[in-house]
Amino acid sequence: MRNFRTYAAGAAVLLLSVTGCSSGGGGGKAAAPESPAAPTAQASAAPQASDSPGAPQTAAWSKWGLKPLPQAPAAPADKPIKLARTGTVPVFSEVPTKDKVVFVTIDDGAEKDPKFVEMLTDLKVPISMFLTKDIVKNDYGYFKPLQALGNHIQNHTVDHPQMSRISAARQKSEVCDDQSALTQQYGTAPLLFRPPFGDGAHTATLNTAVQECGPRAVVLWRESMQIHDMQYQSGDKKLKPGDIILAHFRGPSELKGETMTQMFGELLSRIQEQGFAVARLEDYIQAPTG
Repeated sequence: MRNFRTYAAGAAVLLLSVTGCSSGGGGGKAAAPESPAAPTAQASAAPQASDSPGAPQTAAWSKWGLKPLPQAPAAPADKPIKLARTGTVPVFSEVPTKDKVVFVTIDDGAEKDPKFVEMLTDLKVPISMFLTKDIVKNDYGYFKPLQALGNHIQNHTVDHPQMSRISAARQKSEVCDDQSALTQQYGTAPLLFRPPFGDGAHTATLNTAVQECGPRAVVLWRESMQIHDMQYQSGDKKLKPGDIILAHFRGPSELKGETMTQMFGELLSRIQEQGFAVARLEDYIQAPTG
């Protein structure tokens, strides 16, 4: 089981990917605080991709030219990540688990392809959405059907700056203003925060801003999806149990003509080839209570 590193573990290395948002975001593994308590967690209402085995499931995946993923195990009763209501927030890029599962996170919100909503409705693959206010504010409604499937909406700043290059006051406004807007639009306060590019994730300044604005953890990643393949942080270029994968809401103009659904299909194929299931990240996190 891999340990977490706190924000004090060191500065994140900035490695911009071709998608324009990701960096080498897997630096952080933080020991989770031991005193749970806090903001309201979003409900995990939707079934996993494997909850409807057999012919109907196979037909849904065949519609998109894909093979079904392995069945995800039931969410653990004893959550491996336990968050506290107050204090320093942990920084993590993976979940300590022996389950052969990975977690898919999708950032920004620029591409609002209705076919992607159809795809997620058919496949029921769980995702976590880290949304940027200035990118999604022209159509908050697009993400509501995805949320209705049980997918959680998380914080990704107001206008996507490199956090280490802006003042402490602006870092706080970037997190707090996005938190307020997303809470108002989607009815639940984001529990998690992701800094653009992973930048500043391990700094005390950003950690303080996150604490003061409401999210209870900073989430990075171990792999990032490009167009047809993943960029790995591990030298063996293999998924490992508990890895968090980064993708983006992107369309043909940024995917060299590929659509959002084609890119996501390629991501699912890479996961399927390595025999992993996709689980819901928030199902492995104990949100603060009380």
